[in-house]
Amino acid sequence: MTTVIAALFAALFGAAFCFYGYRVFMVMLPIWGFFGGFWLGAAGTALILGTGFLATVTGWVVGFGLGLVGAVFSYLFYLGGVAWVAGSFGAALGAGLMALLGFESGFLPFVVAASSGLMVALLTLILNIQRYVVIAISALGGAKAILLAVLLFLGRVSLADLQATGNAIQPVLQDSLFWSLAWIIIALVGLTVQLRTNRNYTFNKEQFQEAWG
Repeated sequence: MTTVIAALFAALFGAAFCFYGYRVFMVMLPIWGFFGGFWLGAAGTALILGTGFLATVTGWVVGFGLGLVGAVFSYLFYLGGVAWVAGSFGAALGAGLMALLGFESGFLPFVVAASSGLMVALLTLILNIQRYVVIAISALGGAKAILLAVLLFLGRVSLADLQATGNAIQPVLQDSLFWSLAWIIIALVGLTVQLRTNRNYTFNKEQFQEAWG
């Protein structure tokens, strides 16, 4: 029953994020700032120590610490919060690339993840492409959550796998062209829908302040 509830939650969350992510994302920016910081801290600790995701107390402590920093930073500085979350996504891409190459832990994948995160954050601010970065992040992340829901229902991944690795569907994507294509197709559909629905819509700092008071 726990797995079914988790799968349903992932499906609903993924659909909202994939197809309506830009507006949801911006209103909830401090929350995403927390989760982005939490992932950075926990995943960075796991890479350096060579342990599983959230397998040590140190990972939890560092994760919560960076999560709180990310939440406060995202609340106080609107554009900085977008860059923070974008950087977290960039770091995840870097770590994922290194994992595909067989480097799942150690100092080198940590450096690559940190460098890619910093590069994405800087490019987001310098090129003023916050809208497109947020749409891309939400479409890809939402598509992965939808895929996670399906894999949980089918028994291809478990909640234990999710807690141990922090990215339980990565091995499935590495081993299966079908699931990789499914993820890409769902993400592209979400990306197309969001670009069309947000063509004349821009979430600004004033709306962010109204939402959070």
